[in-house]
Amino acid sequence: MTVFVRKILPFGALISMLTVWPAGGQQKTPRDLIQYIEDAKRLGLKESEIRKNAVTAGWNKELVAEAFAIVNYLSESAGLPKDSSTGELVKSVKPPEGYRIGAGDSLQILVWKEPEASVPTVVVRPDGKITLPLIREVDVVGLSPTELEHSLTEKLSKFIRAADVTVIVRGITAQRIYLAGAVRKEGPLVLESGMTALQAINMAGGLSDYAKKKKIYILRKENGRSVKLPFDYQAVINGDRPEQNILLRPNDMIVVP
Repeated sequence: MTVFVRKILPFGALISMLTVWPAGGQQKTPRDLIQYIEDAKRLGLKESEIRKNAVTAGWNKELVAEAFAIVNYLSESAGLPKDSSTGELVKSVKPPEGYRIGAGDSLQILVWKEPEASVPTVVVRPDGKITLPLIREVDVVGLSPTELEHSLTEKLSKFIRAADVTVIVRGITAQRIYLAGAVRKEGPLVLESGMTALQAINMAGGLSDYAKKKKIYILRKENGRSVKLPFDYQAVINGDRPEQNILLRPNDMIVVP
């Protein structure tokens, strides 16, 4: 799925970014426009301002109106949680790199201009399936959101001409990484978006006094085989080997001899 910039910027800069972001023919329909609207709402902009900015940025009025209708419908139907201080809907989850759908994860399935085929929220069952209108039960565990979009598009093509499907991740429960060896706290750790190897070690309480800092490695499964990725702790914190401080993926194991 598309990765969106969520850095903390001054309010004025964020408004400017919302005004110009889709320019240059990079916009997509419908995911980017929906994300654009949700982000603007979280910034506190009124609907009239968002509509005006979206049109100025290059989206046509009809498309903006349709996107607003879908965002409002899905938000109300899903009963999504709100921030108690702002009243705004909690943002969708940004999946970590390499994310694969797991049992217990919450998904939102949007079929563009087909609300009856859309599902505001659905939880992946323990058997790895979800139930959707028209196509009934679908196996989803192990797929990326993009792969699921392609699969659903193909299945819905029997019922809907030129179906345009978007899968939005609303909640993740199954994504973890593991730490073993000379760390203060061994075992599983919930994988947060953008988590690096150094951050994971720090969240586990740091290294023990007997850790071999230069011989740490990350054990990762790639194409069915295990790969060892070196991590020189001392070099990383000194800034000498920043490339070794990689973004972690689900089921990575950090081994500290």
